[in-house]
Amino acid sequence: MSKFFSEKYSSLTPYTPGEQPKDAQYIKLNTNESPFPPTEKAVSCAAEAAERLNLYPDPECFLLTSRLADILGVDREEVLLTNGSDEILNFAFMAYCDDAHPAAFADITYGFYKVFAELNRVPYEIIPLSDDLTIRSDDYIGINKTIFIANPNAPTGIALTLSEIERIVESNPDNIVVIDEAYVDFGGESAVPLIKKYDNLLVTQTFSKSRSMAGARLGFGVGCKELIRDLNTVKYSTNPYNINMMTMAAGIGILEDEETVRERCKTICENRTYTADALTTLGFECIPSSTNFIFARHPHLDGETVYLKLKEAGILVRHFTTERIKDYNRITIGTREQMEALVTAMIGILGELLYK
Repeated sequence: MSKFFSEKYSSLTPYTPGEQPKDAQYIKLNTNESPFPPTEKAVSCAAEAAERLNLYPDPECFLLTSRLADILGVDREEVLLTNGSDEILNFAFMAYCDDAHPAAFADITYGFYKVFAELNRVPYEIIPLSDDLTIRSDDYIGINKTIFIANPNAPTGIALTLSEIERIVESNPDNIVVIDEAYVDFGGESAVPLIKKYDNLLVTQTFSKSRSMAGARLGFGVGCKELIRDLNTVKYSTNPYNINMMTMAAGIGILEDEETVRERCKTICENRTYTADALTTLGFECIPSSTNFIFARHPHLDGETVYLKLKEAGILVRHFTTERIKDYNRITIGTREQMEALVTAMIGILGELLYK
């Protein structure tokens, strides 16, 4: 870093995205993207909007917000669109965390929580997962901190029940509870209906996974009107035009294709079952997943070796070096053909390393 870089960020360790190598063509199963392209309606709406890029986009995202609110069954004033769900998570750290309101999140979860806490210079508590890598809801009951929970969790894929989420929210009435539902469309149960009952609940979601718009960067938060006003204060103090015109239009288009989105989620869940069953037959341990990925390990191979061997075979998965999960790999669910290629590669790797 340069000599001009502020000392307040000198110890900051940034988030590390999944690798995007340019040296070869890979089957990408490492960043939890959808294997499906955006729908034709989303693409055509974005192309039409491209002709108006000389103009600023609507800072209120009025039409997109209204249509999304209708689908979610909430009021327009209870929804805020953001530049990916990462932006609204950062807004939540900015708005609801300080020395008097420290953050709390799991030790094994979305890595950006710790980055956002340190970026915004707020104290935080890391709460360990249980031995079976589940979030213990009892650990969050009445802790009087701003709580961030990914549900289903990443990278494990395990979901809490809605009743467990409600217990946490209800027991912390003086603190915000943020439920990050990036993967909820693949088997989780959304907490969005609870925002009508609790004024301290913020639910975040994304268009990146189930709606095939990772490259467009579109996320949103749902909460009571007062919370959304808080977050709009942060938004309008940073970047009022946070959603570009083409992304906004694509979002409107894909909301008109909800049946297609649901069918694609169903296909991904079917491919997830196929992959988990196949890997289990090969001796892998797969954590039951409610997401578009599988967290798997083999009892006789370390995770890094499997990751590197798959990369040699032209398949990318995500490996983490954290001690508790270093034997696992996170495998995004793609098309059936991609998952068959993964299984075939795994058979070859096991034959080379274990049965030669």
